[in-house]
Amino acid sequence: MKSGFVTLIGRPNVGKSTLVNQLVGQKVVIVSDRPQTTRAAIRGVRTTEASQIVFVDTPGLHRPRTLLGERTNERARATLREVDLVCVVVEANAKYGPGDRFVASLAREVDTPAILVVNKTDAARSDAVFDHLASAAAELGEFEAYIPLSALTGDGVPALVEELEARLDEGPQYFPDGMVTDQPETFLAAELVREQLLQMAREELPHSIAVTVEEMDDDPARPARDDLLRLAVTIRVERDSQKGIVIGRGGEVLKTACTNARRELEALLGTRIHMETRVRVDRDWQRRPQALDRLGFDGS
Repeated sequence: MKSGFVTLIGRPNVGKSTLVNQLVGQKVVIVSDRPQTTRAAIRGVRTTEASQIVFVDTPGLHRPRTLLGERTNERARATLREVDLVCVVVEANAKYGPGDRFVASLAREVDTPAILVVNKTDAARSDAVFDHLASAAAELGEFEAYIPLSALTGDGVPALVEELEARLDEGPQYFPDGMVTDQPETFLAAELVREQLLQMAREELPHSIAVTVEEMDDDPARPARDDLLRLAVTIRVERDSQKGIVIGRGGEVLKTACTNARRELEALLGTRIHMETRVRVDRDWQRRPQALDRLGFDGS
């Protein structure tokens, strides 16, 4: 069996998370058109008879304006030396810019082989895709391979998988059959709730929302239900006005977001979910080291 770890890096919104989901074959990473939606390095596992590839989705590399941004950048850069291959993802429907050149330069700083992935071919003319491939070496430097594809439609994704398998060495199967991510249930739940709130609140909550989830202890007074997973969901915002946005009139926004997230999580886990939610104001949490450490953004 061929096996190994592959990280995807790029500037925000180039489609890394959509590509990981397409490669794995199901949703393991939340997706939003909002930049910097991904905050952690998330692993998705693709297993076939021939190979097991562990894809590491990383936060979009950007010019940070908060301590949170600095720490997510650090997480993305740290993966470059921890994997077997690097995929630098750019957009086919946008010219190469300073952000793309910066990301490519980071990939060249390490000895890890790098492949250039030109994503969003479905949104670009064929001549624009050709121009991207023809000018890549001059604009971004040399890569081991150049793969155009559409993470949205899946067109070109098999060619990327074939290229990755050819470059990986024989190795062990790191995860059992059927396992598509190593993220715990509580993390998946938190991310799905955050994804729903980002979709519903749109511009009102750019990066001011954090979601944490803990599994609830069994209450002896409550009837035991083996098929029911009870989760305590805490949603943090930075200002009182944002708390009202998250809750919505009559609690409608919070109720709808949690209901949608719960249904999606039940489909993923194959079990019934009960969520108890609360919304807290944690002022300027993105800029306070202790708050970030508490939420798991410790920079390590």
